[in-house]
Amino acid sequence: MSTFTTTRSTRLTRDQITQYEHDGYVLFHQPVFSPERFAQLATIFEEDRAMYGDEDLDTIHFRDSRLLEYLLADEVLDLVEPLVGPDIGLWSSHFITKAPRIGKATPWHEDSAYWQDRVSTMVGLCTVWLALDEATPENGSMAVIPGSHDNGFSAYEAVDPDQNLFARQIKHELIDESQAVYFSLQPNECSLHEARIIHGARANTSDRRRAGYTMRYFPTTSRINHDHPGNRDHKVWLARGHDRAGNHYENM
Repeated sequence: MSTFTTTRSTRLTRDQITQYEHDGYVLFHQPVFSPERFAQLATIFEEDRAMYGDEDLDTIHFRDSRLLEYLLADEVLDLVEPLVGPDIGLWSSHFITKAPRIGKATPWHEDSAYWQDRVSTMVGLCTVWLALDEATPENGSMAVIPGSHDNGFSAYEAVDPDQNLFARQIKHELIDESQAVYFSLQPNECSLHEARIIHGARANTSDRRRAGYTMRYFPTTSRINHDHPGNRDHKVWLARGHDRAGNHYENM
């Protein structure tokens, strides 16, 4: 049974919580936001794309504070709380787009490997991947290796950055792609995955764009290493509950 099944708010069933704990991910095939709020988020996305371009939309909420209305919304936090606990910090967010026909592959990786030493532990870090467009294997939807969230720091090797979003991937011999689960999501649906799970995505070979919004959260029992170079200009918000580790948060 989940440690957090007694939290005040949840949009997930007990079975979904159990799946997340066992497999490191779960799909939420219901609208996250109301149609009106989702339409407004889609408008914000297009405005930010026009202003910054598709390649400069990481930590976009640092520049566009309108997104905090969504990142700190009960609709999202009620999904995250049974997985992270009642004390939740906002770690990051990123609009990610794969253009039709030319969208690069996302190599197999763990988010935790890119955030090493920035947080005291990767356990509990959770990403909500909100579909802005329909996401299917054909247009480059995410895939995971279920149950691979027991480490978070695999051995990596270099790959061609002209063909991939990143310049490295988990070594090929460490991945059993026959175990991969590829997601399919409708706009305004989401997946949730733990930071240590092995995941990736194929290139977009379709005629349809694939865009999503990653919304990332951590339990405030985790200590942010504010002296780490990667955190020097990094801002975090207390999304719900209380701080438990002496972290520094932005004012609401």
